[in-house]
Amino acid sequence: MSERDTGAVVEIVDGRAVPVTTVPGVSALGEGGLLGITTSEGASGTWLYAMFTGADDNRVVRMPLSGAPGARSAGAVTEVLTGLPKASNHNGGRIKFGPDGMLYVTAGDASDGANAQTLDSLGGKILRVTAEGAVPADNPFPGSPVWSLGHRNPQGIAWAADGTMWAAEFGQNTWDEINRITPGANYGWPLSEGVTGSAGLVDPVQQWATDDASPSGIAVVGETVFMAGLGGERLWSIRFDGSAQEHYTGQFGRIRDVVRGPGSSLYLLTNNTDGRGEPRAGDDVLYRVELVPAG
Repeated sequence: MSERDTGAVVEIVDGRAVPVTTVPGVSALGEGGLLGITTSEGASGTWLYAMFTGADDNRVVRMPLSGAPGARSAGAVTEVLTGLPKASNHNGGRIKFGPDGMLYVTAGDASDGANAQTLDSLGGKILRVTAEGAVPADNPFPGSPVWSLGHRNPQGIAWAADGTMWAAEFGQNTWDEINRITPGANYGWPLSEGVTGSAGLVDPVQQWATDDASPSGIAVVGETVFMAGLGGERLWSIRFDGSAQEHYTGQFGRIRDVVRGPGSSLYLLTNNTDGRGEPRAGDDVLYRVELVPAG
């Protein structure tokens, strides 16, 4: 688990937060700071990846991870992807390995909508690189890490069992979105927001008024996408056909992330102490909830 302002990464062991490392070079300003983390394990060892706002850009780095649970440490930092535009808002920041073994990165438009519609900028995109940061040969735009474009502030990403990629996105004043991501597709920003039916642009599978969502992390379980809501202070469950249901509305406050847990459980992480929420006793909190069949 990561902490945006401090740059700290901790491991949760038996309900305790055990320090692992503090990512160097983190510059916390507005929505910037330590944004996303993920891990990978392979022949070269176990690695901790982090995306963060630095002095000049948003970037992704990795560190070798060693030690046993409860006693882990991270080694020297190496760069994976640099030069992503930064701003006090709209930094994106989620990173995750896909089922193809590639690293996917959500990059916000850095408060400049023009970034989202040009391949000359890495802002307003979902990016795809190898574990070391190279551009895969089968990316849709030769020589470019861009996987999809036309995003304002893409957040959580996750995959269904059949490999379908999903992503949540902050809208501006009208519509937040959940999108089905295909390589090379244009999701419209700033030319469109929400469902518009515009030629050449991909409409979202579902949209919400911004007060009802402000989406953040997502997780896919079976044929359902679970989406955390910050401003909406709720968890959304969205079927692949777009039908949606809300849960825990107002119960936990701002929900920053949702992650698949062991068995039939989900982890939910609140974010009421980020300057935009109303902190409650004990905030912020990592919850574990159990899933039950619908119907």
